[in-house]
Amino acid sequence: MAAYIVRRLLWMIPVLLVVTMITFALMHAAPGGPFDSSGPGGRRLPEVIVRNLERQYGLNDPVPVQYVRWVGNMLVGDFGPSYSYRNRTVNDILFQGLPASVQLGSMAFLLSVVVGVPLGVIAALRQNKLPDYVATTISVIGVATPSFIISVFLQLIFAVNLGWFPTGGWRGPEYWVLPTIALSGFAIASIARYTRASMLEVTRRDYVRTAQSKGLRERTIVVIHMIRNALIPVITILGPIFAFLVTGSLIIETIFTIPGIGAFYITSIGTRDYGLIMALTVLFAVTIAVMNLIVDIAYAFIDPRIRYS
Repeated sequence: MAAYIVRRLLWMIPVLLVVTMITFALMHAAPGGPFDSSGPGGRRLPEVIVRNLERQYGLNDPVPVQYVRWVGNMLVGDFGPSYSYRNRTVNDILFQGLPASVQLGSMAFLLSVVVGVPLGVIAALRQNKLPDYVATTISVIGVATPSFIISVFLQLIFAVNLGWFPTGGWRGPEYWVLPTIALSGFAIASIARYTRASMLEVTRRDYVRTAQSKGLRERTIVVIHMIRNALIPVITILGPIFAFLVTGSLIIETIFTIPGIGAFYITSIGTRDYGLIMALTVLFAVTIAVMNLIVDIAYAFIDPRIRYS
């Protein structure tokens, strides 16, 4: 297992290099630059000032040279200056916004697993009955409804009309409830659907019929023989879901005025803030790679037949 983990970690290096190279090339191929509209009121700066700024930050060098320099700085933990937030580095911005985004994404992920898995199990065990219809309806609504619609609905009902929670901010537990629910809506629906489909497939397996013919209690059959085997396909999607919830909450953060990295990401795209775009891309790619590794390791603990050599 240790050798397998080391190999996977080493494979992350070329993967990250390819991701960053593609992102860096596309970013510089897009029209415009970070100093095209940096004057007061968004007016274009004089050409002389733009050229001086590009020379100062090394943006007039060939793109391959800029990429090699960026990789070298990244390896020592330096993502460079921010072009849209003057007198601030990308590291400062990440340290400011990342804790709130990680906390929000982690809480949404935990809620998604705690609600989605039991919902899918109940729907499968009560197939074509009222619990199944209720769970399926919730799943369809969760998949089909955008997160910003859920956010506005929650704010209108529980913040404006009932006054149970604040409409925005990130200062205490009462501020965490609505954005966590809004962000986890799609994840809950996806996990519930995968769990239901996997459970229905497991119920038709021979070992489940054998356990039923032996007269084992339903709880024992469900917990020992069904859920454990049904979780393998579900765990496969948990890695990408976690990465999405941690790094893809920009709409929720904007609606609930959460001081995360979402607002910075939107601004960096519009202003061609190359350093911030690359830092957030690396963050997302590393999160995906690490979560996929954790998912593969979890396979061996759930199913003893799976071994890595």
